[in-house]
Amino acid sequence: MDFSDVYKMKNEIEQIKKTYELFDEDSRLNRSRAARVEFLTTTRYIERYVKPGTRILDVGAGAGEYSLYFARKGYQVHALELAESNIRAFRKKIRPEDGIELVQGNAVDLSRYEDGYFDAVLLFGPLYHLHKEEDRQRCIAEAKRVCKTGGKLFFAFISNDFVILTEFSYRPEYFAAGEYDKRTFQLENFPFVFNTVDECRRILRDGGVRVLHEVASDGVSELMEDRINALDDESYAQYLKYHEYICEKPELLGMSNHLLFVGEKEV
Repeated sequence: MDFSDVYKMKNEIEQIKKTYELFDEDSRLNRSRAARVEFLTTTRYIERYVKPGTRILDVGAGAGEYSLYFARKGYQVHALELAESNIRAFRKKIRPEDGIELVQGNAVDLSRYEDGYFDAVLLFGPLYHLHKEEDRQRCIAEAKRVCKTGGKLFFAFISNDFVILTEFSYRPEYFAAGEYDKRTFQLENFPFVFNTVDECRRILRDGGVRVLHEVASDGVSELMEDRINALDDESYAQYLKYHEYICEKPELLGMSNHLLFVGEKEV
C-alpha cells in the first residue's frame, strides 16, 4: 500500500491509521537538528505554563515525543493516540517509572476523561487530520471540556502557504505540476489538512478559544535543513536564539511549516 491507496479510502479514521503506517512519525521530531527546532520551540512555550503537579493530556500523542519529555520531568501525563503504528512505537519507549497512561482513542471523543481534569491539553496533530469543520469544532470543544478553567490549550496546524515552498524545494516541477489549486494556492488536503494563518485564527475563534500566542514553531528549518544540520554547536545555539526572536513576529508567522497556537478557553 502507498499513499495513492490511502487516498482512495472513504473512512477517515482508517485513512489516518494507514497514513502513519507509511509516515515515520517516530523520527520526525528528532531525526536532525533542523527537525528538532519544532520540538524545542513547542516545549519552551508549554513550559511557560506548567508547574509541579500539572496534569497534561496529550491528544494525538503520536510516537510519544512530548508525553515522554514531560513525564520524565515529573508531570502527570495522559496520552491518547489513534494510529496503532504510533502506539507501538510509543510503547517501546515507555519505562515503568514514566507513569504514562497511554490509550487508543479519537480526538473528537474524550469521554473517558472528567470535566476540568487537566491543567494543559496538547493537540499536536488532530486539527491537521480532521477534514470536516464539525469534527474540528467537536475536537476543540472536547479539549476545552477536559481542561480546567484557567488551564492552557496548545494547538498545532500545518501552514498552507509555506508548505508550497518546502514542496518546491524537493520537487523543482512543483509549481507547474504540484497538487494545489493554481488560482487560490490552496493545497490538496491529503494526507494532511493545510490551513492559512487566518483560517487557524477563525477555527479557534469559532471554538471559543482565547489565543495567547501565535508561533511559527519550526520556521524555515525544513527549507534550510542541510545548512542548519551542518552548524557547529555555537552557531546552532545562536540559530535557536534567532528563531526564538522571530517566531512570534506577525509579519513572519506564515513562513513556517508548522504553527503553534497557545490559548485558553473563554469563560
